[in-house]
Amino acid sequence: MLNQTHTESPGGRPPDLDDLDALRRKLAARDKTIHVLKRRVKERDDSLATPMTTLEQNIALGKVVAMKTQQLSDERRELQEALAELGRTQAMLLQAQKMESIGQLAAGVAHEINTPTQYVRDNVEFVSKAQGMIASLVESACALAEAAERHDPTQEAAQAFRRQLKRSKFAFLQEQVPAALEQSLDGLRRISRIVGAMKEFSHPSAGEKEQVDLHALAETTVTVARNEWKYVASLTIRCEGEVPPVCCLRDEIAQMLLNLVVNAAHAIKDTLEPGVRESGRIEIVLAPHEDSHVDIRVIDDGGGIPEAVREKVFDPFFTTKGVGDGTGQGLAIVYSTVVDKHGGVVFFDTEVGRGTEFVVRLPIHGGQEA
Repeated sequence: MLNQTHTESPGGRPPDLDDLDALRRKLAARDKTIHVLKRRVKERDDSLATPMTTLEQNIALGKVVAMKTQQLSDERRELQEALAELGRTQAMLLQAQKMESIGQLAAGVAHEINTPTQYVRDNVEFVSKAQGMIASLVESACALAEAAERHDPTQEAAQAFRRQLKRSKFAFLQEQVPAALEQSLDGLRRISRIVGAMKEFSHPSAGEKEQVDLHALAETTVTVARNEWKYVASLTIRCEGEVPPVCCLRDEIAQMLLNLVVNAAHAIKDTLEPGVRESGRIEIVLAPHEDSHVDIRVIDDGGGIPEAVREKVFDPFFTTKGVGDGTGQGLAIVYSTVVDKHGGVVFFDTEVGRGTEFVVRLPIHGGQEA
């Protein structure tokens, strides 16, 4: 039963039976529309489960997977190119460091070569003059011999020979000429050793490891760096026990050792004071470590490393030197060479005011590159 109090027709009058029928028809039409829509939705859902639809979905999914795979492949290729570029940059950085070292050492090497060259030249000039005197003396001796052979009076020839002997200072020449020749030969040997050391030091290893005699390598490096340390310190190399050859990149280990020696020389130089401390000491010690490694220890009696910077010494571009005095790459390259390229370790023990000892521990059989 309708509530006539609250339900009215649009015209403001109570609804009649015709209005109710019209309302029922509208409701029925709405229900039918909803039913049709539900059926179509169901049919659509059912159609999605057909093999053809599944195939289409798989094809679409395959395209997505292929696209993602291509993207990953492109990203991997870009990463490989970036790593290759990083490797090239690192190699260029190492070469730049080596050329910088050679450039810094060039003046010292020129001086090292110039010194023996100078006395070789002086001695050769002396021997050249002496040869003229000796030639004159021999000529006089020959004239005396000829006079004696003819049984002619030899007094005049003998007197001439004695005068020539006195002028030539033959006793002095007998003493000085052999010494001059020996000194010249020593100078030539030094020049040959310096040039050979420079050639060996600068020769690239082409990225291939080889068996290296570390003692010979240390001798070569010390020769090349001589002008860096000889004015501030004495330097010794010694072996503790039988040191086996090490499989390594010869040129990069030489560069690493050069950096440590130059670093030690600079540490000592900062502590020198005329009349108080004139010179320091650097020691390179080679020793086997257990059965699988060899230690290279570079010890100096410089000022030590302040505690505030000890954690940064192997960081690239970190330096405590003034502007223009250092690039901050020396010890960073030491770390990269030892750890990344040879699978070794590098560490140090230091005391302010007493000095520093750097320890490089290399695997005998080459280790693994990172």
